[in-house]
Amino acid sequence: MSLKVGDIITFERTFTIEDVELFTKVSGDQGSHHVMPDEKGRLVIQGLLTATLPTKIGGDHSVLARKMTFEFLRPVITNDTIHCEVKIEQFEEQGERTLIAASFICRNQNEKEVLKGDFSGIIKN
Repeated sequence: MSLKVGDIITFERTFTIEDVELFTKVSGDQGSHHVMPDEKGRLVIQGLLTATLPTKIGGDHSVLARKMTFEFLRPVITNDTIHCEVKIEQFEEQGERTLIAASFICRNQNEKEVLKGDFSGIIKN
């Protein structure tokens, strides 16, 4: 897929307790809110686990990230479905590489913003 400025790419994921447990094991982020369920049996998703949505989209397009900015706006809990929308802000071919910059916003199933930010990097041609 050839990208261009203004393109919007989306991805959606529902986070599970197993996702949190696996990420806890890999990251070592064992905050009590990530390992002790609330009264409804839910866990709070690690912020960087939520941030895997825009990085997944970057990975789909072979972006080698150089800079990433995240603003965590509200908690994400297990069984939340998060929709991530990435907008290409810069796409500039420069010989053997392409510079790319994008902004993103992630919303939960209730259309509440949970994460926003941007990233930039290169794609090797």
